Amino acid sequence: MKTKILQSSALFFAALFFLNSCNSKKEEAPVAELEPKTETFLLEKEKLTTELRLPAELTGFQQVDLYAKVSSFVKVLKVDIGTKVKKGQLLIVLEAPEISSQLAAAESRLKSMEAIYATSKSTYNRLYETSKVEGTISKNDLEMASGKKNSDYAQYQAAVAGHKEVSIMRGYLEIRAPFDGVVAARNVNLGTFVGPAGKGSDLPLLTIQQQDKLRLAVSVPELYTGYLHTGDEMTFNVKSLPEPFTAKITRMSGALDLKLRSERVEMDVQNTKKDLLPGMVAEVLLPLNAKDSTFVIPKTALVSSAEGTFVIKVIDHKATRVNVKRGREIDDKIEIFGDLNRKDKLVKIASEETKEGDIINE
Repeated sequence: MKTKILQSSALFFAALFFLNSCNSKKEEAPVAELEPKTETFLLEKEKLTTELRLPAELTGFQQVDLYAKVSSFVKVLKVDIGTKVKKGQLLIVLEAPEISSQLAAAESRLKSMEAIYATSKSTYNRLYETSKVEGTISKNDLEMASGKKNSDYAQYQAAVAGHKEVSIMRGYLEIRAPFDGVVAARNVNLGTFVGPAGKGSDLPLLTIQQQDKLRLAVSVPELYTGYLHTGDEMTFNVKSLPEPFTAKITRMSGALDLKLRSERVEMDVQNTKKDLLPGMVAEVLLPLNAKDSTFVIPKTALVSSAEGTFVIKVIDHKATRVNVKRGREIDDKIEIFGDLNRKDKLVKIASEETKEGDIINE
């Protein structure tokens, strides 16, 4: 009896184990069918518009440092920092007694040589008229009178040049404004000795700036120079003012700075309200608008590894690596350049683990 019970139990557990095994196989079967598929997309061209933030500097549209040409003393100082000046306005009067003495001597010599030349010229003219009567004046006397006249004329011209030179030097004693502007710096006081050999001659007497119109200069990296053109409008901000300002690109250097590898770009900024100050640091927002459409892909489709930068192109369900160059980026998109065509099928989420020729399950 016990033997029958044991046999029945064994058969029961064996049947139960068989049923469980069958169920397990039935449950595992669908798992093998759910293989992950690779998401792909068709490559298209589009215009990618981005913005580049760069530091810039505001400077006066015109700025000049005024120095003394001759060694002298400051006699009259007519302006101070902040003074508005007009073109040609007298700013500083310098005093150099030796120049006044030189000018007086030059004037005396000029008058003397003028009188001597006038006398020799008159003598020659008289002899010339007399020589028309045959036998009255020898040819030698006439030639000597002509030579004396020419020599005195040369001396007279030298005196004129000397007087002019000293007069010009005297003109350097008056410092005038070269253009309309504002005195931005003053480094002298009354009685200061100035000039090429003066104490502190490395500093300018005055600095004049044009402040109603400013220059905004920015250095654009080489990578982005091709996207900027004269006339492009941009915006900029300064820390001391909340509102943004606008300006247009007026000048481009057309060459790269050899140290910074960047191109200098300038904008003219009208500053009639004088809100902006020369020397301010600004943040410029430059729009980078492409001329033509380019290939733009999700950033996830681009692989950057030790082997290079590439995308994975799908041809007949097989992976093909295509080397590309990076362009501009915006949000989750990036511009690429390479041996690609429209409607090429690319892997959307690429990985460097995908090798050349791997099967791509779409």
